[in-house]
Amino acid sequence: MLGNLIDDLHNVHVHLLRLQRRYYRLYGGYIPLKRILKHITKLKRTTKPHWHQLPSQMIQDVAIRIDLGYQRFFDNIEDRKLGKTTKKIGKPKIKPNHKYKSVTFTQAGYKIEGNRLTINCLKKSFTFWKHREWTGMIKKVTIKRDNVGDYYLHLTCEDCEPTEKLPLTGSEAGADFGCKTFLTLSDGTEIKSPQFYKQGLNAIRSANKALSRKQYLSNGWYRAKRYLSCIHKKIADSRRDWFFKLALRLVRKYDKIAIETLNLEGMKRLWGRKISDLAFGEFSLILQWTCAKYGKTFLKSGRWEATTKPCSDCGYHNENLTLDDREWICPECGSHHDRDVNAAKNILQAGVPA
Repeated sequence: MLGNLIDDLHNVHVHLLRLQRRYYRLYGGYIPLKRILKHITKLKRTTKPHWHQLPSQMIQDVAIRIDLGYQRFFDNIEDRKLGKTTKKIGKPKIKPNHKYKSVTFTQAGYKIEGNRLTINCLKKSFTFWKHREWTGMIKKVTIKRDNVGDYYLHLTCEDCEPTEKLPLTGSEAGADFGCKTFLTLSDGTEIKSPQFYKQGLNAIRSANKALSRKQYLSNGWYRAKRYLSCIHKKIADSRRDWFFKLALRLVRKYDKIAIETLNLEGMKRLWGRKISDLAFGEFSLILQWTCAKYGKTFLKSGRWEATTKPCSDCGYHNENLTLDDREWICPECGSHHDRDVNAAKNILQAGVPA
């Protein structure tokens, strides 16, 4: 029933985007949100009477998402003309059915009591696993479907009560990201990544081979595809679980944590799959959330900030330093540096609140 609801909203998504495409092709602009909402009301009376069975706010949410996408597209065109940015943002695209995965309730159409969710349009209640309590007033309820076919309930609340702060320890640390060592801290601590994708590579290869042997779109093909999705999901969940535990361990030990801002897309082009497996971007977000949750300070150094070559004691720039040099002695002050520890100390000194 939830899958059919998502598929029905995907049809709304396709219709509205085709309408916007046709308007853009004819007039070079996009239809404002108010006109789209009036058009939806007209469609319900004429060619789309079955849309009456869907909650009106869910249909409006689909229109709002598309409107925000076109606003970003046209704002990006203006910013590139003015030289404010070189990044290019494309027009909203029609998502295929298997990639349209969520529905959102805003103010009405649902009811939550304990661990039971009632959806009015379906006249059905669903039990969900309530893994923790939430505080504040619920403003949005989003139901998401993953590739395995599991459904997740996401709640957006406001006026949430602050979490109890952790006691201060008086310690602070900078963290340098690396391919061989996941994190090197400024106090010399090294943290290695388990590399979950590398561990599951044989299982992924085996599942891909099994999928390639099946007849396309047959029942066996769908079973093999779901099994492959389960393996990828297990790898992603294991990595995410390790990230949360590592972030909590760091937050309990340090009051102030600084990390660097990296061009991860460029690093992927150089080192490929390993950068994706380490997933430093995801970890930095989780660390930022954990610091905010427990009242610790999260810092970030700028992308163009020099952190590897300067001496952390006197500031001397060692221009002759290469990637092969793991240790070096500062010719200015005579300090002996480990390359990664020195970079972590510079990251801590250059860090600013994110």
